[in-house]
Amino acid sequence: MKLQSNTSTMGKTKKHIGFFEKYLTIWVALGILVGIALGNFAGDSMELVSDLEWANVNIPVAILIWLMIYPMMLQIDFSSIRQIGKKPKGVVWTVVINWLIKPFSMAFFAWLFFTKIYAAWIDPALAGEYIAGAILLGAAPCTAMVFVWSYLSDGDPNYTLVQVSVNDLIILVAFVPIVGLLLGITDVVIPYDTLVASILIFVVIPLVAGVITQRVLVKSKGEVWFKKVFLPTLKPASIIALLVTLVLLFAFQGQNITNNPLIILLAAVPLVIQTYFIFFIAWYGGKKLKLPYAICAPAAMIGASNFFELAVAVAIALFGLQSPAALVTVVGVLVEVPVMLSLVAFANRKRYAL
Repeated sequence: MKLQSNTSTMGKTKKHIGFFEKYLTIWVALGILVGIALGNFAGDSMELVSDLEWANVNIPVAILIWLMIYPMMLQIDFSSIRQIGKKPKGVVWTVVINWLIKPFSMAFFAWLFFTKIYAAWIDPALAGEYIAGAILLGAAPCTAMVFVWSYLSDGDPNYTLVQVSVNDLIILVAFVPIVGLLLGITDVVIPYDTLVASILIFVVIPLVAGVITQRVLVKSKGEVWFKKVFLPTLKPASIIALLVTLVLLFAFQGQNITNNPLIILLAAVPLVIQTYFIFFIAWYGGKKLKLPYAICAPAAMIGASNFFELAVAVAIALFGLQSPAALVTVVGVLVEVPVMLSLVAFANRKRYAL
């Protein structure tokens, strides 16, 4: 009689990605198809939803995106930043990759593809907005899914938390100026008031709400209940909100996409190249710096993946639901999961000991 085990040949427990996360690309693809169909069948009636705005922010989409981001903020423990002094090299390398290299390499690849390589397919007047969407992705390092990638690649969970927490703090002060700088280079008009308002709405407010909620619930119910019961119960809300947001986005983009379906593939190419480019810089640079594997792998994962919820939110606020910029950020969601799973497989295959 065979005994079924959940362990590998090395004696370690096999790690599995959650059901929703594992098939996120499929859910995203289905959301895109539903959205495109809705956009084509509903037609002008979709404008009733798009007109529900306040301060250039679409209210239904803002609520959905807030529901995506708030559960992530509940997981951040900023008290863990006190551990930085013990092993600062990995955090410093993460900051260098995410804030001194990644936004600029993303801007370069976007500029190269959308204004040069794709010149025959993309209207030059729209190229700037496609570039803007890519820049918004590149300037927002991952804060949530990276915990999944770190777990699957046997990263140090505590150090990953520190790396992510530091990035979250930097987002509060660096996202606006970096995006403003890079959008300025691309000659896109920058409504700074909307950009700052987006950070307040989609980062600062959910962050404060998450910290308060965490402290209140941990104090009243205990940390075990908070982590084992409350967070898992709330987790599907993020995925559902993401999928409904995608349906709305592609409903507004529906006719544009059916008229030019090639744009999805065109937008995906520079995003995929950027992801692999940043990962390998972070991976081999981390090895050169003699970072332990359990710190180097998550550092590379953070650099490669994006805080796409924030990027989608800001793209909608700055350029609108039907904009090329919003479309690029959504394509970023579509390609991220399969690409990141391939990088997790690479890290597990190439794991090393110092």
